[in-house]
Amino acid sequence: MQSFPALLFVVLIAASRSTSSLVSIPLTKLERTGSYLQGSPHADRARASFLKCRQTGGPTTVPASNLDYAQYTTSVGVGSPATYYNLVVDTGSSNTFVGTGKTYVRTSTSIPTGQDVNVTYGSGFFSGVEYYDTVTLAPDFVIAMQSIGDALQYADFEGVDGIIGVGPVDLTQGTLLPDTDASIPTIMNNALKQGRIEKQILGVSFAPAMTGNDTNGALTYGGIDDALYIGEITYTPVTETYPASTFWGINVTDSTYGTQIVIPESTAGIVDTGTTQVILADDFFAVYVDAIPGAHIDNNTGLLVIPSSSVADMQLLNFNIGGTVFSMDTAAQLIPLDQNTAWGGQAGVQYGVIINMGANSGEGLDFIIGQKFMEKYYAVFDTDDNRVGFAYTDHTFSTYLP
Repeated sequence: MQSFPALLFVVLIAASRSTSSLVSIPLTKLERTGSYLQGSPHADRARASFLKCRQTGGPTTVPASNLDYAQYTTSVGVGSPATYYNLVVDTGSSNTFVGTGKTYVRTSTSIPTGQDVNVTYGSGFFSGVEYYDTVTLAPDFVIAMQSIGDALQYADFEGVDGIIGVGPVDLTQGTLLPDTDASIPTIMNNALKQGRIEKQILGVSFAPAMTGNDTNGALTYGGIDDALYIGEITYTPVTETYPASTFWGINVTDSTYGTQIVIPESTAGIVDTGTTQVILADDFFAVYVDAIPGAHIDNNTGLLVIPSSSVADMQLLNFNIGGTVFSMDTAAQLIPLDQNTAWGGQAGVQYGVIINMGANSGEGLDFIIGQKFMEKYYAVFDTDDNRVGFAYTDHTFSTYLP
């Protein structure tokens, strides 16, 4: 993961063992001040570089919180009685761990496995000891004998207590010692095995944060929440192109900015809740930047600067996914001016959310669709059918307000 400056995540949970009723559980977002997002673009690029190089019941909705505009967290209980931790929801990794903020509290349900655990996240890492423990995702949604890492050493997890990893299980291979070949069943794997869910489907609802403390997201374990999207869900299979295929990787058929072709042909990348921005391979990014008069990278923040004189004429940034066009309008492409301090930017300067990857296309992971895209579209991660889905929401399009 990148550094974890701002998060807020709403997770919805279907009640008890019912397959129809849902209950929303609000989360409290962490308050931060100052330039807590400064360095976020560099962290996103570092995460992109790391991900490219890595080797090989009924639905329950729980609340999540948007932490200071940058990422989403959810409250997860560990142990019995449970201690609750604010964990980053990450589809780009699969280990679950605590201890980077609030320390791991062992109870009678905490069973040491005899394994050390170590995971690197691009700009951050944790290492520690693995336990089996009871995990509570919501009232009456409890998973037994779930692998939990106790982070004894770590870096770049400021403001959060760890990660809940909801990526493919194969990402856990090589994270244990001495059993380096073992895979660790994820939260989703064990929820299915223990009958807490009937399908390994994760529904994700994000939305643009209006303040630095905005509980506006939702996570649905075991299915989708029809109230959180509009129309039909467009599904596309997980790509076969390596290394994107090891994550929640998909192919974008093409991408355009206005009349300019940004991505000319079917190209593989990943969908990642743990990346804040939208990242394009350098050659794709160059087409996008050249189409916006005066746009350039700010060397201090790593963000894209867009002259105020160019904002009014900005065009839709379109991604063709599974035969449906998903567009980022002007508001979706820009960072609101009142967030500049959080991003380490200058007052009055207009910054964008699209950044470059640091390498040209053709390496098998040429874009990352991060949180800023998913703030506009409902996302579905379907392990059973090996596919990713997107749908429109009531906040897909909005008016840009500087």
